[in-house]
Amino acid sequence: MAGKTENLHNGHRQRLRGRYRREGLDGFADHEVLELLLFYAIPYQDTNPLAHRLLERFGSLAGVLDAPEEELLKVKGIGENAALLLKILPDIYRRYQISQQKDVQLIAGENDAAAYLQSRFIGKKQECVLLMLLNSRHQALFCDEVSEGTATTANIYVRRIVQKAVRYDAVFAFLAHNHPSGEILPSVQDLEATQLIAQALKNVNVQLVDHFIISQKDYLSLKQSGYFQYILSTEKYENCQYKVAESTKEEKRP
Repeated sequence: MAGKTENLHNGHRQRLRGRYRREGLDGFADHEVLELLLFYAIPYQDTNPLAHRLLERFGSLAGVLDAPEEELLKVKGIGENAALLLKILPDIYRRYQISQQKDVQLIAGENDAAAYLQSRFIGKKQECVLLMLLNSRHQALFCDEVSEGTATTANIYVRRIVQKAVRYDAVFAFLAHNHPSGEILPSVQDLEATQLIAQALKNVNVQLVDHFIISQKDYLSLKQSGYFQYILSTEKYENCQYKVAESTKEEKRP
């Protein structure tokens, strides 16, 4: 009886793999995508019910892949191997995007910069700050993390940013930081930090072109949305006509 069940599972797995080879994932339902993935962590079990349990618990394929490892392990049938496989996928995709971008030389404007930077936050659960530096021909000289914090706050170190800008002889700079909560409105601390950084970079002849706040599904450009006119002025943010997010935690000053 066990052998018959195993043969049924093997047949189903072969059919699903064959379908993927012929059609790709576009025609797959979310539970079938999970089922296919789980084949490689759970070799001798029907993964269809498990895929449905995951979706029922976390709501969507994205919800499953974004779930904390400890929460995945609470789902019946998910062991350490399966949880690790699911957790590693967003990180692999982020590395894939970064690897593709190694040949990107020209950043033509804010939209190019936003697309370039947004992919660097895929799968990130901690708030962190990225700095991108360009030369006068708008070629990328440097793009990397300059600060990492908790999920609610990140310290932005002005000195480190200025040192990078001077070291790479940059002309233009872009900042980006993520809000893992999904809120893309800037906080007062975001605006104050941006103002400090813009002034510090100006002192070394580097223009801060924009600062992006990024969530998993969207981003906000402080320049395109009008916040920069307040950042680069002496007005108090309390008088700003644009909305700001309420701070959930006091941030340390740079």
